[in-house]
Amino acid sequence: MDLATVLFWIIAVILVGAALMVVGLRNIVHSAIALVLVFAMAAGIYVLLNAEFIAIVQILIYAGAVTILVLFALMLTRIGGQTDTNPTNKLWLAAFVISALVGAGIIYAVTVSPHAIADVSNGTSQLPANINNVVRIGQLLYSPTGYSYVLPFEIASLVLLVAIIGAIVIGRED
Repeated sequence: MDLATVLFWIIAVILVGAALMVVGLRNIVHSAIALVLVFAMAAGIYVLLNAEFIAIVQILIYAGAVTILVLFALMLTRIGGQTDTNPTNKLWLAAFVISALVGAGIIYAVTVSPHAIADVSNGTSQLPANINNVVRIGQLLYSPTGYSYVLPFEIASLVLLVAIIGAIVIGRED
């Protein structure tokens, strides 16, 4: 086994363990902190797949902003004094059966799919060997020579700016 395979299995075991902790821990704050580990391990999988930009976005958006938002919402709720803030659902058996069926479907699709990814070991990868996807994304966004996504990018930023200003106006106390 090469180093990438060993790293994948280490990250995958930690990811699955942390995901089980998210749904299994009794304290909801501990579950939210385990969610940070899930997001970080998912970013590690993206790095192994040579998707550095997605890994960075995963860390910044999910492990950073979304988790802080969840923890902030938890702090605003009044759960003080309760030891069991994440009660067990009575439908765990149905959830287990559905999860097993989804897992079996994924395994079946991966093993018999005619759309399998090319085997990298024989030198027939789908992307050129020395392409950096962060540079390519930058070229697609801001290229002055070819087609550029600058206009859609700027329109999306304008829509977000209008949403922020609207939230400030609505949330403002008179």
